[in-house]
Amino acid sequence: MELIKYQDGCLNQYLRTKATSNKNVTTIVQDIIDDIKVYGDESLRDYTQKFDNILLENFKVTEEDRNKALSQADEYFVDLLKKAIQNIRFFHKKQKTDAFEYTTQKNSVIGQKITPIERVALYIPGGKAAYPSSVLMNVIPAQIAGVKEIVLVSPPNNQGLIDDSVLVAADLLDIKEIYKMGGAQAIAALAYGTDTIKKVDKIVGPGNQYVTEAKRQVFGQVAIDMIAGPSEILIIADENANPKYIARDLLSQSEHDENAVPYLVTTSNDIIKETKKYLSQFINESKRKEILRKSIDNNLLIIKTENLNEMIKTSNILAPEHLELLIEKPMGILNDIKNAGSIFLGEYSPEPVGDYWAGPNHTLPTNQTARFSSPLGVYDFIKRSSYIQYSKEEFKENAHFIEKFAEKEKLWEHANSIKERRL
Repeated sequence: MELIKYQDGCLNQYLRTKATSNKNVTTIVQDIIDDIKVYGDESLRDYTQKFDNILLENFKVTEEDRNKALSQADEYFVDLLKKAIQNIRFFHKKQKTDAFEYTTQKNSVIGQKITPIERVALYIPGGKAAYPSSVLMNVIPAQIAGVKEIVLVSPPNNQGLIDDSVLVAADLLDIKEIYKMGGAQAIAALAYGTDTIKKVDKIVGPGNQYVTEAKRQVFGQVAIDMIAGPSEILIIADENANPKYIARDLLSQSEHDENAVPYLVTTSNDIIKETKKYLSQFINESKRKEILRKSIDNNLLIIKTENLNEMIKTSNILAPEHLELLIEKPMGILNDIKNAGSIFLGEYSPEPVGDYWAGPNHTLPTNQTARFSSPLGVYDFIKRSSYIQYSKEEFKENAHFIEKFAEKEKLWEHANSIKERRL
C-alpha cells in the first residue's frame, strides 16, 4: 500500500518503476510454442499433464460432458444467464457497423464492405475461479458480427473437466466446439493448429501472464484482441463518497489475483483514513483474504489531490481498466475522462454491474492501453475492405495527377500502370 500526493511527474515516475518485463516468462512461452509447432497434440498433451495435472487422450468436450453439466445446472442461475444474455445482446447490437457505397457524378463507385472473421477462438480462464460471464462477453459480440466458427477453450481441472457453469453458458449460446486446454500451449495450438485442432484466425479473451505472453508471441500468425495485464480499478472519490463502498469496490477487483492493481484518488484525508479501516475489516472477513491481502498490501496506490481537476488528470495518466466516479455529479465530468476501459458513474454503478449485467463488455484494456485501445466489441470480429470501381471518364480526368504522384515517390512502375491506360 502506497500513498502519494499529486504532482506533475510523480505518476510518470511510479509508472516507470512499475513497468517491468519477465524474461523468464518470455523464454518459457517461446519454448512451449516451439514444441506445439513441431509436435502438436503430443506436446499439448504433455503440457496439459504438467500444468493441469491431468493426462487427456481427447481434448474436445463431448456431448456427454455438456449434457451432464446441463443436468446439474441450477435453474435460477440459468435464468440469470438468460437475462444477462438479453442485456449484453441489446448493447452490442448497437455496435454493428454498416457497409457503405458512394457513386460519383462520373459513375465511379467507392465503398466499404464488412466481412466477419471466419474462425475465432475464445479463451476462458480457469484456475482460481470460473468465468461463465466471460463466455457471454466473448461469444455474443462474435455472433452479432456474424462469425461462422466460434471455438471455446478453457483449462481443465484435475479431473479433466471444464467448470459446469462455463459449459452451461456456452450451451445457452449454442457453442459446440469446446476444448479442454489452457495456458500458452492452448494459444499455440489455436494459432498453428494440430492434428485434432484446426487453427483459428483470431484469439480473444483474458488469461494469466503466460497466456498473455503467448498471445503477444503468436500475433501476426493470428490476430488477437489485446495484451491484457492484471485487472485494475481506479476510484475517484470526493469527500461525500461512502468509504464502505470504496473499500468494497477496491476489493472487488483485488480478488481476481495477487497482481490486481487497485487505485484510490481523492481530495479527502478522512476518506483515505476510513477506507483503510474498512479495507482491513473486510479483508479479515473475506473468504479470499490471502489474495486480497497481497493485492492490497503490494499494489494499492492512494493518490491525494487538491481538487477535482487533479483527480481527472491522475485518472487520465493511469488510464485504468475500470474507472468509478464516486462524486456528486459524475456525468458532469464524463467528457473530461479521456482514457478508461469502462466508466462507472455514481454510487449505484459499482464495477460488478458491468462485469455481469448491464450490457457493455467486460473484456477491457489494461496497463494504460486504454490510451489507445477499446473494450472488446462487435468491431473486433469483423474486417473492413474498401473497394473502388473507377469509370473510364473519371480515370482519364485524374490519371495525370496520379501519375505525377507516383513519379514524385520515384515509383516508376506505379506511374507506368497509369500511363499505359492514359495514352
